[in-house]
Amino acid sequence: QVQLVESGGGLVQPGGSLRLSCAASGFTLDYYAIGWFRQAPGKEREGVSCISSSDGSTYYADSVKGRFTISRDNAKNTVYLQMNSLKPEDTAVYYCAASYGLGPKRYDLASYDYWGQGTQVTVSS
Repeated sequence: QVQLVESGGGLVQPGGSLRLSCAASGFTLDYYAIGWFRQAPGKEREGVSCISSSDGSTYYADSVKGRFTISRDNAKNTVYLQMNSLKPEDTAVYYCAASYGLGPKRYDLASYDYWGQGTQVTVSS
């Protein structure tokens, strides 16, 4: 059974850090680009970061650049999102997704083949 499972979310104070994990089962992440997305209440799902399958190139939305880091460990079939200097506006449900053959539209939701169930991140004092 193909599955992506996110973990690592929680409640953190502004300025704090969290590391999200996205573990795959039923398929090998090596050949897939992985994207992290988030959706806040009443807002559309937006792309946060993406890592390519070929050369490991990484991409970030302007809102998280310099604070978030995406990485992959193919041996563990897992992708991570390290989130530092968190802000209240980072509060959302975070999803990871896998795309085989991702094109130039890195955050096009329809380009992703598999999605996780999401993990809640709440940044609040």
